[in-house]
Amino acid sequence: MAPDNSLAKTVKPARYGFAMFGTSIPINMFKSFAAIFYVDMLGLDMKKYSLVLFIYTFVDAIDNPVYGFLSDRTRTKWGRRRPWLLIGTPLLVLFFILFYCTPEFIRNDTGRLFVYMLLMYILTGTLDSLVNANYGALFPELFKKDEERAKTNGFRQICQLFAMAISIALTPMITEKIGYRTTAIVYGAVALAVMMYCFWGCREPELIDEEVEKPKLFSSIFALITNPKFWIYGFCGAFYSAAFSLISQAIPFYVKYTLKKGGSTTTIMLGTVLAVAVIGIVIWSNIVRKWDIMKVWRSGFIIMAVSFIPLYFVNSFSGAVAIACIVGFGVAACLVTMDCIGAKIVDDDFRRHGIKREGIISSLVGVMNRLNGLYTSLAFYFVSTQFGFVNGDDPGTDPALASRALLCVFPAAAMVIASVISFFLHFNGKDEKVSDNQCR
Repeated sequence: MAPDNSLAKTVKPARYGFAMFGTSIPINMFKSFAAIFYVDMLGLDMKKYSLVLFIYTFVDAIDNPVYGFLSDRTRTKWGRRRPWLLIGTPLLVLFFILFYCTPEFIRNDTGRLFVYMLLMYILTGTLDSLVNANYGALFPELFKKDEERAKTNGFRQICQLFAMAISIALTPMITEKIGYRTTAIVYGAVALAVMMYCFWGCREPELIDEEVEKPKLFSSIFALITNPKFWIYGFCGAFYSAAFSLISQAIPFYVKYTLKKGGSTTTIMLGTVLAVAVIGIVIWSNIVRKWDIMKVWRSGFIIMAVSFIPLYFVNSFSGAVAIACIVGFGVAACLVTMDCIGAKIVDDDFRRHGIKREGIISSLVGVMNRLNGLYTSLAFYFVSTQFGFVNGDDPGTDPALASRALLCVFPAAAMVIASVISFFLHFNGKDEKVSDNQCR
């Protein structure tokens, strides 16, 4: 029996795309300010924080493909994705709030603090993987035409950047006024309302054609791990994600210990990166119409890699903001092209094997991106051991140099590696032109 697409057509692009605002708010605060909150404020040893990131990376490597596989094979009257979304969203918000609502008796004991953070980090992170695996899988099901997809994805990117402006750029200023606990509760409430409204209205086709071969977990994994393009793209994404993650986590340390400024300065620097990224998306979207999309993708990596070098040497706030603009422009190029290159990987897999398995592939690509946790944990561990940075009470003898290494050296190295690896990824001209047109 053929699938009934009538319900999918009733979903408005704005209702689906606006959910990105809801999903981005909690996870961006969660990932960006976990270090400054637990290490600098609560006194958790930076080595233990790096251990949390290290452990979670392996948990995330397991849960992503499992969630994609279960979602692809779920059959209910509510659809395949919606049950996971409607159940997972409240749980995600709950554990996100608990992550920043650390009880007093736990704060006073470093052993308990480590266990609590590890548990809450894993629960919040894995539920974010669950929600985003299903949210991403809805996209090709609800919107079939290229024009609809382009419109929806454009709106979705705007919603994501707006959410990042709030949950990353404005958070230092907000937490100075009302604290992390209240901020998390407010963000969680907003995210819950937005996501539940959007997901409730994202109705899927009622029935999937039973004649279509269902993807199998292990055969799908094997097919991807034997595809060199997947590894090249995956490692590029992982190193880019690591650099971006370090930017958001390290800027608060850089502002405090190198520039010797407060939370409003952190807001300005983070806001500059995001504001330029918004403008850059418009510019790069026009450039990609004339340039080969692979060139734009690689250009973003190279611009980011180069921009971290002068950032290491500046001491003034104005100089740091000026260089942050260059970083934001490079980030924009990556945002414009990353999903397009990922679509090429999906197309390549379908041509090779003739099986539709977007959910599992997206989840496995997500696994590669989440491997950035290994790199970021290494960065924090290195800073702790080499510069003696333990926590906010014991920042070592040269916390300014430590913060420079965290913000500049490790992200620069990651982007150099991504830039080099990206030149090994090639598609034939016909496939490339088709995918480029779809992205525009």
